[in-house]
Amino acid sequence: MTDPPTPRRERMAPAERVRARLRAAAGEAVAEAMPDGYQRLGRVLLLRLPESLRPYGPTIGSAWKEELGVATVLAVSGPVAGEYREPQVERLAGTDTETEVVEHGVRWRFDAARLMFAAGNRTERQRAGRLARPGESVVDLFAGIGYFTIPAARAGAARVVAVEKNPVAVHYLRENVRRNGVADRVEVRPGDNREVPLARGEADRVFLGYLPSAIPWVTRALDLLRPSGGWIHVHLVVDARGALRHAADTVEAAVRAGGGVLLAPPQAREVKPYGPGRTHAVVDARVRPRRP
Repeated sequence: MTDPPTPRRERMAPAERVRARLRAAAGEAVAEAMPDGYQRLGRVLLLRLPESLRPYGPTIGSAWKEELGVATVLAVSGPVAGEYREPQVERLAGTDTETEVVEHGVRWRFDAARLMFAAGNRTERQRAGRLARPGESVVDLFAGIGYFTIPAARAGAARVVAVEKNPVAVHYLRENVRRNGVADRVEVRPGDNREVPLARGEADRVFLGYLPSAIPWVTRALDLLRPSGGWIHVHLVVDARGALRHAADTVEAAVRAGGGVLLAPPQAREVKPYGPGRTHAVVDARVRPRRP
């Protein structure tokens, strides 16, 4: 016997199923104007809607909520804002914005309305776990909810000092450290990383995951490394044309300006596009601080 044919509606892409609902509720023009794309963050869905569809937000949110079975639907209402890089969103359907994403074996819990979780950084979060070596001492100067801290600790780093200024992120950082079973190897330090007391000369590796540029913190990272040297991983946004060469040169110049010595040529890689003509890059540099 052969299986019965799948109903056409079940074979339709999620956006087409939502459009079918919108046609009935708001008309053909609204249905056709709705974009296909969405980002699913566990039980929360994030949409980007054109301004013309804003008046239909609740209708669109309800359609997505019912079709995908999520708890809450949010729409981006503006660019990431402020020192804490907070998302600007509005609720279209549902109320609870706390969610959990499981990625490469790591459980990330956060509030999607108050904290960013960029899907484009997935590979870089995973790579942090490949970079860290068993027994290392690691400092994460912009820990967020644990993006690099937790993979490094899971990889066997003996100690990870995670510094974070945003109180909301600190709350979820502590929770994620516990939920992923690395509390015995992670020390959370709330506060501004320029002011939080950190031991000089003890780190094997420092993560600098701040955008649009972590270059101003290169000197701070050099101060934390062992006298024999170690690794810094510097994130920055550069022009897409010649992005990797430009990123590597920028970090090299910052290391030299901070009194550091390069032990090998810095290696740059693209993390993701960052708007028109711009690229989010990360530079891995093995360096030694030059101390008196």
